[in-house]
Amino acid sequence: MPPFRRPIASGQFYEANAEALKLQINSCFLSNLGPGKLPEVNFHSHPRKIVGLVCPHAGYMYSGMVAASGFFELAKDGLPDTVIIFGPNHTGYGSGLSLMREGIWKTPLGNIQIDTELADVLLSETNIIDIDETAHRFEHSIEVQLPFLQYLYGNKFKIIPICFLMQDYNSAVEVGSALIEALDTHNAVVIASSDMTHYESAKQAEKKDHSALDAVTALDAHRFYETVETQNITACGYAPITALITYAQGLNAQAELLSYHNSGDTSGDYSSVVGYASVLFRK
Repeated sequence: MPPFRRPIASGQFYEANAEALKLQINSCFLSNLGPGKLPEVNFHSHPRKIVGLVCPHAGYMYSGMVAASGFFELAKDGLPDTVIIFGPNHTGYGSGLSLMREGIWKTPLGNIQIDTELADVLLSETNIIDIDETAHRFEHSIEVQLPFLQYLYGNKFKIIPICFLMQDYNSAVEVGSALIEALDTHNAVVIASSDMTHYESAKQAEKKDHSALDAVTALDAHRFYETVETQNITACGYAPITALITYAQGLNAQAELLSYHNSGDTSGDYSSVVGYASVLFRK
């Protein structure tokens, strides 16, 4: 029997009840920190133009509005068959680069199937990703993206979840390069799940984060990675973002910063914040 991954972030990062969760996501879209209106989902547009998003993964009450800015654009672009989600490993469980190859992920909005066939194609393009479900068991960074996708598309898409414990530059670039070949003829989108600077003043966080985000929008993976390292920017998913930049650059895509806010914008405490960014990559 294929693995069945139960939600671990529901009731903490987002509402555990399906109807309450839909209302929570509604409020993220309608917020003045988000798009300010509900998305219109296009199920028919092909070929799609959006190849990737950077999305935050904090509690929806803090970062959901920034995430909604990316999903709002994704909704207009058409239905992807598969969403590849890169997330950092906060728990330490599992191998360095862990892909869950088969099974079902459950959220309050229903079940999502893993795209085993495409996962195998990706695995054939690189030997640094391991098949390992233990890394995903208690990790929230990938799960938090799913209710937004289900809100838009129901369960009409599949996923490939990849958890990054190993966040070195060369590995990130190899994963991103492997995607260029693996996704060549597929209708797919890649989400890099990451928050930005953690627990610094809003002024300092914004300065650091925009320095890194300038490199993201320039599609300069090396400069982004170097900026994070040299400025000690505590973005938790910097390797997932590096991998996505590499993939987008290989497709000659362009990047746009859609939204940047921090936790102080909802909590009112600007003395120690977490930064959140939404970045769109489009062909």
